[in-house]
Amino acid sequence: MRKANQSIISDFILVGLFSHLGPHLLLFSFVAATFTIGLLGNTILIFLIHTDSRLQTPMYFLLSQLSLLDVGFPLVTIPKMAINFLQGEGSISFGGCAAQMFFLMLMGVSEGVLLSFMSYDRYIAVCHPLRYPMLMRRQVCLLMVGISWLSGVLIATIQTSITLHFPFCASHTVDHFFCELPALLKLSCEDTSAYELTLSISGVLILLLPMSLITTSYGHVLGAVLRMHSAEARHKAFTTFSSHITVVGLFYGAAVFMYMVPGTYHSPQQDNMVSLFYSLVTPTLNPLIYSLRNREVRVALVKVFGKAGFRSKR
Repeated sequence: MRKANQSIISDFILVGLFSHLGPHLLLFSFVAATFTIGLLGNTILIFLIHTDSRLQTPMYFLLSQLSLLDVGFPLVTIPKMAINFLQGEGSISFGGCAAQMFFLMLMGVSEGVLLSFMSYDRYIAVCHPLRYPMLMRRQVCLLMVGISWLSGVLIATIQTSITLHFPFCASHTVDHFFCELPALLKLSCEDTSAYELTLSISGVLILLLPMSLITTSYGHVLGAVLRMHSAEARHKAFTTFSSHITVVGLFYGAAVFMYMVPGTYHSPQQDNMVSLFYSLVTPTLNPLIYSLRNREVRVALVKVFGKAGFRSKR
């Protein structure tokens, strides 16, 4: 009991991303620039979707939720990492560590579920266009978003509470730049093998169920696109389809490596790089993928900048 109580009141020490890499200042500048670009890109995309009437469709409503999650991902990790780097220390309180782990798990699970619903949306739009207004009405979209967020809250609550239940009496130094579940489990002075096995099994289910829906939906979409007679319609459908597939590949590629590949097969340095990829790089790339490859978003963006330029001239 004393050990458990001691682990609750003690701070953790984050080793940091830059302890494994160099030159530090150059990498820090890259992370800061990527963070800023991602934050601006996702914020602008959310603004466009909610202000342009042509973008107020089920697909873009779901996309706005994806951008909201992509705003949250780096905000949970990067500012704390930047502060630690500038101050030359890596301490984080027990509560701060718990909050990081909870919100990252929440957003990660929510994004995985949301991406599967987005694939279903594309399946209905391409394969059943006449039934699209009914099958993807506003109530259905709100239900999809609600399920995504509730799934994240449920899984994050369970996993975080169980992980933090273990006493961390051996060491409080986390070989990571933020508090992530696999890194914290390595610090426990109790046998966590049974929980790690359960975590791996649940991770497979959490990842494979949405991936199965995504694979099925996009399989039907690809077949329908290839059967289209109009080259213009085929090009438009394939552009949207490929954008979604790119985002799904980036997200699930990193998630599979972190939560389905056993920890013995990857080092802390690899974990740091993969975590940086899915918590910073992927959220930054998502709005660029959708905006650069989607005509409606480009038109809305030009319209906003055009109005801004006109007002500045006046």
